Amino acid sequence: MISFVDFILHIDYYLDAIVSAYPNLAYLFLFFIIFLETGVVVIPFLPGDSLLFVAGAIAALGSINVFVLFGLLLMAAIIGDAVNYQIGRYVGPRVFRSEKLWLLNKNHLLKAQEFYEKHGKKTIVLARFVPIVRTFAPFVAGIGRMNYKEFAFYNIFGAFLWCFLFIFGGFFFGNIPFVKENFSIFILVIIIVSILPMFLEVVKSAMGRKGTLYNILKV
Repeated sequence: MISFVDFILHIDYYLDAIVSAYPNLAYLFLFFIIFLETGVVVIPFLPGDSLLFVAGAIAALGSINVFVLFGLLLMAAIIGDAVNYQIGRYVGPRVFRSEKLWLLNKNHLLKAQEFYEKHGKKTIVLARFVPIVRTFAPFVAGIGRMNYKEFAFYNIFGAFLWCFLFIFGGFFFGNIPFVKENFSIFILVIIIVSILPMFLEVVKSAMGRKGTLYNILKV
């Protein structure tokens, strides 16, 4: 039985095997993985960045068309966030009505709304590059009633950047011998680098509120 960690660290092997065995169905498989990873808030653990990168690397070998791949996965990412937003908007308030549940109460709904009024635009874009957060950001944006036209614009913009950078990054660099020989390490680097933008944003925001790193750590 393949473990999830093993699948992530050796996604190049498993995805390559899927594409080799079912080249046409591979598009559908990739579409649904990206859609589920961005669109279903209860399964944020599916691969995202690494999957796009590996798919791009495989496309460079000619097994699948990189432009078809980019178009389909861009659609999956946009639709996924849009669905997640609508779930948060219409289901979230009902689910979160109980005052007894941590994070699921009116106070947190108000805080989410306030947060997205202040940071929502850049958060939707930055969250694309952060595993786990990527799945929750549109859901919370829906709960916070972020203006949908604004959400849709940054959803499309963020999805385009995310898919373009990782798919074509894999297409142009994924088959370099050094990268292929150290692929597990490279995937871990991708995950770490993906987390950095949001981490730096949190630190910047915290330092702005407290003034110094000493005060942040002291709180």
